[in-house]
Amino acid sequence: MGRLNGKVAIVTGASSGIGRETAKLFAAEGAKLVVGARRQAELDSLAAEIKAAGGAAVALAGDVVSEDYAKALVALAETTYGGLDIAFNNAGTLGAMGSVVDVTEQGFAETLAINLTSGFLGAKHQIPAMRKRGGGSIIFTSTFVGHTVGFPGTAAYAASKSGLIGLTQVLAAEHGPENIRVNAILPGAVDTPMYRGMNNTAESQSFITGLHALKRAARPEELARSVLYLASDDSSFVTGTASLVDGGVSITRT
Repeated sequence: MGRLNGKVAIVTGASSGIGRETAKLFAAEGAKLVVGARRQAELDSLAAEIKAAGGAAVALAGDVVSEDYAKALVALAETTYGGLDIAFNNAGTLGAMGSVVDVTEQGFAETLAINLTSGFLGAKHQIPAMRKRGGGSIIFTSTFVGHTVGFPGTAAYAASKSGLIGLTQVLAAEHGPENIRVNAILPGAVDTPMYRGMNNTAESQSFITGLHALKRAARPEELARSVLYLASDDSSFVTGTASLVDGGVSITRT
């Protein structure tokens, strides 16, 4: 306990799934939280849950494709808690699904905006705040899809999430001298509303879990523990990585 004592963290996509569990874990480890997502009610319930457990959290709903929202999250961290040390840029979408010949230009662009441009906008405003604190840790949620495996029908999702890995590497190289570390996690299947929406039959879920070496989907709290590692000083010499947290789906051929 206490691995994030004295730290201030932003978590986007915090209304459910990996983001929600990570926010709760960060708070349990001593961080003060700014939680963001589109749904205010879910954010308010998360903040209330964190406070009830003795933690500190404030919520701000908005759209991650808006630069004004990226600015507002950082400003809230600074005005409420005095600064920013950690940012988990986790918000994302499956986006436009289907064959490339069937996906519209608008659908492709919207997917990139939510999954990739939002990460750029977040980091753009998080980094200056972290400079003031003498460093920090930024974590993005990418995926193994488009990195180690190509799934038909996921071109927009794969392209946008793979782009986060390139962004991670450049930011890590640019800002390493300022003690700002930047990493990405690459989950496999995680039992979240997004996963269940894409795999809504027992047959589909069995197929997906069978692709993994561990033959199951992850629980969101398992991903949260990997994010905690990258956020904490335990990973003080880790930057620029695309960290597979994928249950072995990238290496399994059985």
